[in-house]
Amino acid sequence: MSTQQSPAREGAQLGKQRGKPPSSLQYLDTKVLGLTSFGGCSESVWGQPCPESFPPEASVGVRTLLVLTRLYCCFQNSFLPAHLFLKNQMHFIFDSKLFPLRYIQSLMDLVEFHEKSPEDQKTLSDFVDALIKVRNRHHDVVPTMAQGIIEYKDSGAVDLVTNQNLQYFLDRFYMNRISTRMLMNQHILIFSDSKTGNPSHIGSIDPHCDVVAVVQDAYESARMLCDQYYLVSPELKLTQVNGKVPDQPIHIVYVPSHLHHMLFELFKNAMRATVEHQEHQPSLTPIEVTVVLGNEDLTIKISDRGGGVPLRIIDRLFSYTYTTAPTPVMDNSRNAPLAGFGYGLPISRLYAKYFQGDLSLYSLSGYGTDAIIYLKALSSESIEKLPVFNKSAFKHYQAGPDSGDWCTPSKEPRNLSKEKMAM
Repeated sequence: MSTQQSPAREGAQLGKQRGKPPSSLQYLDTKVLGLTSFGGCSESVWGQPCPESFPPEASVGVRTLLVLTRLYCCFQNSFLPAHLFLKNQMHFIFDSKLFPLRYIQSLMDLVEFHEKSPEDQKTLSDFVDALIKVRNRHHDVVPTMAQGIIEYKDSGAVDLVTNQNLQYFLDRFYMNRISTRMLMNQHILIFSDSKTGNPSHIGSIDPHCDVVAVVQDAYESARMLCDQYYLVSPELKLTQVNGKVPDQPIHIVYVPSHLHHMLFELFKNAMRATVEHQEHQPSLTPIEVTVVLGNEDLTIKISDRGGGVPLRIIDRLFSYTYTTAPTPVMDNSRNAPLAGFGYGLPISRLYAKYFQGDLSLYSLSGYGTDAIIYLKALSSESIEKLPVFNKSAFKHYQAGPDSGDWCTPSKEPRNLSKEKMAM
């Protein structure tokens, strides 16, 4: 009697053969212009001293250039060795000649509007065009940074202190990026002549964001990607509970693209885990999503039966240097890798925290994982959460790891089989 493999098993094996399993980091548009001076960062850059503070009468352009230069200093002096970023056409980030060029060009593109009248319609139109050009110029910052971190990790130079500093810096760096891109897109969508945005939105903001519709759209997008790699995907089981107005649809004031990004990442993780964990099963268990609106919070729980992860790994899942998937191949195609950069969860948590929310994981090793997104139900409480750049922040990079007052066992499980063989 012939035996036939289940679709789940065939799909999982196909995905493994391709070597391009589930992530999210596709070429996200980015630009970090709204940076504040990083106090205390005045050491030299490749032997060249950073400029001293400019006098109060210094122009906006000169002041902003100082900001970029000091940020450049902090990149080099904190923990990111330049030589790790000189491969695979990534040298433009930290090369002493090439790094500033794109940022200085973007700065100059915007500074020229400083003295122009905001009442002039042509000036407003030209400013929108300049913003679009700046945004597109820096579209590859995030994936390039991700690739650089992968190279740095593979070099074996990451220790505990370096990893903590890296996490601290990137959380703040990308939160700034989220905020800056939000402001740029908001201006472009509102003032652009093309009017490409949704007419019911205020720029990027939807005053009546249909949460369930965004959940379903994110699921379909992730499902399409999962089908592409595994030829199979789990179904969706959706439950919604409106605790404020029972039996009514759930709407909040939010940025749909931010919510979609978070959900898309979590669905990809859940689908990949489910398909690979249940490859020997005749069918896949559905991914269960529960959306609950309370008086203060909107909560979205995504539950899968993908086998879960051990407790010792939970915290690592939010690290930029950790991923459970093979490193994807960087190319110029539009094919989205399903995983591999290790940026999906940490970036998604930043999106949740941006408006005072959060993202948490709870896992039952051997069974499955619950991912929970917390958002503010009231728009009056959805306030930007941004890092502060001051001497205290800079001192964070100088401090060593805390010496805990509890005994700490090894985080890696003991290999008892090797110990028995040694005996």
